[in-house]
Amino acid sequence: MPRVPYVASDLTEPRAIVEAVRARRGGSLLNLDRMLLHSPEMAAGWNAHLGAIRTQLQLSAKLRELAMCVVAVLNRADYEFHHHAPEFLKAGGTPGQLEALRDPQRAQVNDALFDATERAALAVAIEMTLAVTVSDASFEALARALPARERVEFVGTVATYNMVSRFLVALEVGPE
Repeated sequence: MPRVPYVASDLTEPRAIVEAVRARRGGSLLNLDRMLLHSPEMAAGWNAHLGAIRTQLQLSAKLRELAMCVVAVLNRADYEFHHHAPEFLKAGGTPGQLEALRDPQRAQVNDALFDATERAALAVAIEMTLAVTVSDASFEALARALPARERVEFVGTVATYNMVSRFLVALEVGPE
């Protein structure tokens, strides 16, 4: 059970934000949405921000989903991993890579499953999530792999999904 009850799944008001969230989700409300909608203003900002992260970046979908899965594992946000593991596979990740992401530190040095760009991304995601600070060496490896815009988008994705996971874990949002 969540620490705060979910709003009703058939919620219709406030109409504009509920419709916007439903549109982004393909018609339904996830438990995360049903928690966020306790604060319609926060739900509106969240929906716009996460919609941009998920659909408007130049960063590859595979690196985006890799970041989300790593953050989910490190923060013990099972709900987040549950939703993003299939997206990682759709974005080109392999079942072997997905399984390896359950231990991000080991995945970070696995050059049989992950290329240099992915390993650099793993290092940055791990350091941002566990220590906040990113070492020069890790950031320089990411800089060799990605242009400036994609580095900024990757860091923004990791930061955003740390926010998401902390929200999910603190409120004990469970799977649908």
